[in-house]
Order: sequence, then C-alpha cells, then structure tokens
Amino acid sequence: MTRLHLVRHGPTHAKSMVGWSDLPADLSDTAAIARLHDHLPHPAIVISSDLSRAADTASAIQGARTRLPHHLDLREINFGDWELRRFAEIEAEDPDRIRAYWETPGDVRPPNGESWNEVCARVDAAVDALIAQHAGADLIIVAHFGVILTQLQRALQLDAEQAFGHRIDNLSVTQITHSPTKWDVGLINHLP
Repeated sequence: MTRLHLVRHGPTHAKSMVGWSDLPADLSDTAAIARLHDHLPHPAIVISSDLSRAADTASAIQGARTRLPHHLDLREINFGDWELRRFAEIEAEDPDRIRAYWETPGDVRPPNGESWNEVCARVDAAVDALIAQHAGADLIIVAHFGVILTQLQRALQLDAEQAFGHRIDNLSVTQITHSPTKWDVGLINHLP
C-alpha cells in the first residue's frame, strides 16, 4: 500500500491562468507551513514539480524527509497561448473554446497548450512510475491544482467535469492510498 499526500503549492496571488510560468510562491505564512510540515508523515519521500512555486513549497515542508529530484511531468496544465491571461480576456476572443475547456474538459485544448486528457495521461504516468519505484512508501507530492485533480479523478472514477467540481486550496493536502487492487481517497483539500 502506497499513500500519496498531494500538497498544493503556496499561493502565487496571480489573477490569471498560471500553468507553466514559473511564478514564485508566497511562503510567508510560516504558521501554515509549520502545520503542514507537522501534519505530513515522518518518514516520507518528498517530490515536487520543477516549477519554483512547488519546489520551494516542498523545500519549506521537507524537514528531515528524503527528497527526490524535481519532476517535469508533475507540472500544472500547459495553458499555451492562454498562459497568464485572465478568463474574461480569453472569453472575449474565443468564448466557445474556453467554455468547452472548463465546462466539458477532455480533448479541447488551448492554442499551443494541452487538453485535460493529455494532462491526465502525463500525470498518471508520472505517479504510476513513482508508485512502482517506491511501493509501500508515503509519498509527499507537492504540485498544482490540475495535478491533484487528475489523481482525484482517477481514484474516485469521476468524469472530468466532476473532478473540476473539487476545491483544492493552496497548502492543502489530499490523501490517496493505492494498493494493487484499488484506490482509496481519504482527505480532500485538508488544511492542517
């Protein structure tokens, strides 16, 4: 049995669509960081996306835990040409596509970006490899909103629209247990 502790990185305070842009996290809430550190299991293995907002959050909560190198495939959704733009701005240019992307996620993709199905395939493969390499361990994966939703969708056998209905706050923990025969979801969006 392998337990995944999916942690969303600290806030960026951006008011736009942030995917692969490397914006820093605000980690000034040291009390929240300490609570998160104390809530997560010891011992555990820590890994993060290679984007600084996730990598720096992982460093802030790591403590004496084992740390793996950053993983590119744990990045947020690639929003392509929509990156760092506000929803209203994109909606004014391409209302049908952006509504379809969020309301019926699947194969719809932003220009030069990736579809929800592509995000799921990328993240599922990365998580499966981590589970295979570290079977039976507690894995703390510090990543992004979209990454965490991909794993909730898979574990709960949801469609994409249902997955997008979950709230995932910054510095929250979502816990999923994987055994050879099933997935079990414990905490969702838990703020220690």
